[in-house]
Amino acid sequence: MVSLVPSITEALAQARPDALVGATDWCTHPADLDVTRVRGTKNPDLAAIRALEPDVVIVNKEENRELDVRRLRESGIRVHVTVIETVPDAVAAYDELFDDVLGWPRPDWLAEARELWCGALPPVSSTAAVPIWRDPWMVVGSSTFTGDLLRRLGIGNVFADHPERYPHVAREEIDAAGADLVLLPDEPYVFTSADGPEAFTRTPSRLVSGRLLTWYGPSLLEAHRVLGSVLSGPWT
Repeated sequence: MVSLVPSITEALAQARPDALVGATDWCTHPADLDVTRVRGTKNPDLAAIRALEPDVVIVNKEENRELDVRRLRESGIRVHVTVIETVPDAVAAYDELFDDVLGWPRPDWLAEARELWCGALPPVSSTAAVPIWRDPWMVVGSSTFTGDLLRRLGIGNVFADHPERYPHVAREEIDAAGADLVLLPDEPYVFTSADGPEAFTRTPSRLVSGRLLTWYGPSLLEAHRVLGSVLSGPWT
């Protein structure tokens, strides 16, 4: 099979690395993944994918293009599309993937992720803004996996009611939004100690792993442990 979704690539490689023959350049976990690279999530090398003759190509509605899905299907290749906007969506997508699409046993981490993440929502204890790009500035808006993940840690997204999922928002507006904290991940934009925190003078900021905020897969276990600790405050 070929996976064009980094999070899912990690999960498949952990379960049966021998079954995975292709992945994108953005599929960086596991670090020793030895498969054919088929460019990026938005510009996959369709000829390379066809040459691998996969039984199925795994894609995601947000990360991959409908045009590429259509072209692969027109070539006679089976494509399975996942739709993930919440943590429970991710867990359910893996249930379907392992049970129905692949016919593999469910991995142990999946049951643990369900237990950690899919219970009742806790009360909101603090709020955050999450830029994902600068020049122009963009933030996490409504109906996103990242926003839902934070909410399940008791952290509200101050832009959760924005009509767009990843709106362009001026830096000054982010700083004045009333968030308790600005979270600066290292992907897709690589915020660092020298590139990001200096932009916010009214709101404390904190660097955080983008993988733990945005990936859905085995990393969910680490995300619950690490983010729960890192984001517990106090924030200054």
